[in-house]
Amino acid sequence: MRRDKVVATAAEALAGVHDGASFAVGGFGLSGIPNVLIRALYETGATRLAVVSNNCGVDGGGLGVLLAARRIAHVTASYIGDNKEFARQYLGGELEVELTPQGSLAERLRAGGSGIPAFYTPAGVGTPIADGGLPLRHHPDGSVALASPPKEVREFDGREYVLEHGIRTDFALVRAARGDRHGNLAFHKAARNFNPLAAMAGRVTVAEVEELTELDPDEVHLPGVFVQRVLVLTPEQAADKSIERRTISTPQAQGTDTA
Repeated sequence: MRRDKVVATAAEALAGVHDGASFAVGGFGLSGIPNVLIRALYETGATRLAVVSNNCGVDGGGLGVLLAARRIAHVTASYIGDNKEFARQYLGGELEVELTPQGSLAERLRAGGSGIPAFYTPAGVGTPIADGGLPLRHHPDGSVALASPPKEVREFDGREYVLEHGIRTDFALVRAARGDRHGNLAFHKAARNFNPLAAMAGRVTVAEVEELTELDPDEVHLPGVFVQRVLVLTPEQAADKSIERRTISTPQAQGTDTA
């Protein structure tokens, strides 16, 4: 019989979380971020967390909630984005940050979930990504307290490649548009960019799903073998989605020549 992975509460979904735990967190900007699980993680009071995510939310939203509460000690991400608190903590020496190319981050998550310890990629060759020297942590005065070490570079067929390591985390938090009781998940558009990869990297993966349903095998984006717990959202939680940057155009006056 296939196991029913649905849990009753967010607290149950995050059972076993502890200080110093590492998390792979899905989402692309504010698309597909597991807001309910992030809030539940905040409620646990866990601190000194290590987070792997494409970005670290925005001020007051997504992982920004944990940042503002000083719960995160280390972030592996591809960019800082518009999160001013993220930038302030990094530059002020309060937060250790490992910046990595977006494609490399995606592959590091996928590799870790696939049991691949490391791989070679041309991304970053000839830059501080490979040569070392990227600031991981600053002193309060802005000087570099800890810099990234150089990585192994090898040549294959006349081209240089840098060695990147796969990522495994204690937990993964993801959000899916639809899922079934066995952990099979389907994602909507941009939410599919990093959620499946983050889910693969977690030793305990928790998925919040907007709709619990039966999925045709051809609809499955992530097999349930990668998911240990499923939290079904209420309609209100499912509908609560933020817009990262609202852009509004001014309508042309009727009869105005736009040529």
